[in-house]
Amino acid sequence: MRKIFSVLIALLLAGCGVTKYETVSVEEAMELIKNNEVKILDVRTPEEYNGGHIPGSELIPLQVLDGMAENLDKDVDYLIVCKSGNRSKQASELLAAKGFSVLNLDGGMNAWTGEVEQ
Repeated sequence: MRKIFSVLIALLLAGCGVTKYETVSVEEAMELIKNNEVKILDVRTPEEYNGGHIPGSELIPLQVLDGMAENLDKDVDYLIVCKSGNRSKQASELLAAKGFSVLNLDGGMNAWTGEVEQ
């Protein structure tokens, strides 16, 4: 009985459409950016973005990301960035559920040690 219950739980979880994304460190993100392996999406507010952002990043605030997702390319790997990692986690979940390949920057801009442009 216990084995059947475990199988049913596994099937239920598999059918829930659990989407996955990976969280990467600043060092991993820097290497991916250096090798042009990702497009950077900054999901902060315009004010936060204008205060300093990763060079080459595109601003799409989390509040409008769902509606803007149709304009993104599913053949591109995206690095998602926010201030601390909370909004980028939400954005990563949203985009992964829509079939995008996404990486969440651990710690966000608070952890970023690379170049910043205003």
